Amino acid sequence: MSLLVVGLSHRSAPVSVLERASLNADAQAKLLQDTLAAEPAAEAGVLATCNRIELYADVDKFHAGVAELSTLLAQHSGVGLDELTPYLYVHYEDRAVHHLFSVACGLDSMVVGEGQILGQIKDTLARAQDLHSAGKLLNDLFQQALRVGKRAHSETGIDRAGQSLVTFGLEQLALGQPVEAWAKGKRALVIGAGSMSSLAAATLARAGVAEVVVANRTLERAERLAEIITDGGTAARAVAMDAVADELTRADVAISCTGATGLVLTADAVRAAVAGRTPTAGADVPAPAAPAAGRTAAADGCPVETVRGGLPMESGFSVEGEAAVAGFDAAALEQHGAWVDNAPADRVSPAPQPSEAEAIAALAAVGRVPEMRRERTPEPPARPVALALLDLAMPRDIDAAAHRIDGVRLVDIESLAEASADAPMAADVDQVRALVADEVTAFGAAQRAAHITPTVVALRTMAADVVTNEIARLDGRLPGLDEKQRAEITQTVKRVVDKLLHAPTVRVKQLAAEPGGAGYADALRTLFDLDPETVAAVSRATPRDREDAVGKNRGPA
Repeated sequence: MSLLVVGLSHRSAPVSVLERASLNADAQAKLLQDTLAAEPAAEAGVLATCNRIELYADVDKFHAGVAELSTLLAQHSGVGLDELTPYLYVHYEDRAVHHLFSVACGLDSMVVGEGQILGQIKDTLARAQDLHSAGKLLNDLFQQALRVGKRAHSETGIDRAGQSLVTFGLEQLALGQPVEAWAKGKRALVIGAGSMSSLAAATLARAGVAEVVVANRTLERAERLAEIITDGGTAARAVAMDAVADELTRADVAISCTGATGLVLTADAVRAAVAGRTPTAGADVPAPAAPAAGRTAAADGCPVETVRGGLPMESGFSVEGEAAVAGFDAAALEQHGAWVDNAPADRVSPAPQPSEAEAIAALAAVGRVPEMRRERTPEPPARPVALALLDLAMPRDIDAAAHRIDGVRLVDIESLAEASADAPMAADVDQVRALVADEVTAFGAAQRAAHITPTVVALRTMAADVVTNEIARLDGRLPGLDEKQRAEITQTVKRVVDKLLHAPTVRVKQLAAEPGGAGYADALRTLFDLDPETVAAVSRATPRDREDAVGKNRGPA
């Protein structure tokens, strides 16, 4: 059996396709069940986020596995196979391991080094375990991916290679100005009150805006976030969602990140908000390019399972590390995000809002899949801006047509992806890539060594049976042996067998860990005429069962 991953992401597919192909929790569960029912797959796991859908499986046939997994993805995503196929990528065995480890380290993210994807991987593993679709291979793979991701953050400076998506988006709105200078004195509207919105509100407050207005479908949640911002020294207040249109007429900048399946701000609403307004002095910025053909202003929802509590709760991956929220109560902000994201659904769509890592496009990385190539549209002449809009939602919260409205600048996931293509890569990225390469090698060696363990255990089991039978035969021929004599003879025979097997079994494990070492298990089974069913039974046993069996077969030291 071998590891295979088939998927599509922001690096291989346009936003419009990702929006249509999104999978909710029920669809993910059904996809896992159907994958296990398919002939080539023995284990399966789905890593589904707002910008990534990947199906991992342990398969016995490569070509049949690719065909089956591609077909299943198309069926459950609702995008036809012919349309989906050009955007799919395939990784196999060590390349599949390398891909997941790179994702876990944040190398596949637009904001290089972000850690929130670790929470997505943890949720993927938990879901597969709950549905009993993860066996030994996928359990080992995803647990190791989590460890590799944490190593990258604790042992390298990868965190310095990027910045928060909110900060990056604000820099795109500011275009050349320091964010603090651009934001100073502005009135800000934040739509949504989850983890990403909490970070956005705090970032704006620290940048020096005069006021933050928080709008949310549940007013209580908005009030709690506004209270936290106010405690940090910035004026803030909460409003209900039906007040957004009115608040937009007074706002200089608006950030939206909700879980709604439809548009939160239509082009007409934005046009009405800026009608008759005078652009802010000194805010001349170029208008963004029109979206590529085929992009839609709204699409089906993205009801994916996001990080529990909005942000991973492990040490080192909280908002406490964000310079943008320095001076605020990080624990309170994180708790607020968790409270919102885990509260009972009372919004139009059951979709939780995407985490920072799952609403972005990616920088290029070593070993990447072929990414979309688009012609860049030249920037038009600068024009004054009365309202700056930042859409961090997937699917979109703000109508893409708003970019054509005079006095409006819109930055969304797609424009952030294009802007990130020219972002410099930090030297720390090379260190993480080396770490990933080492971890992939170690994982492959461990898996190959583990592959021969059932055969070794079966061999020792057979040897233990031979010893037991021979001692029983001795009891029949020498019935006069006392207990002390019988115990000494039994122990002597066991030591002889153990010493004879020790060197070959240790050496065969070493050889099996090397590339191409899988054949040593077959050779061992052939040489000792081991029963294939016995080996298979050991393979199905738990690691503890195998350790116990080895210990019993070796006998006392």
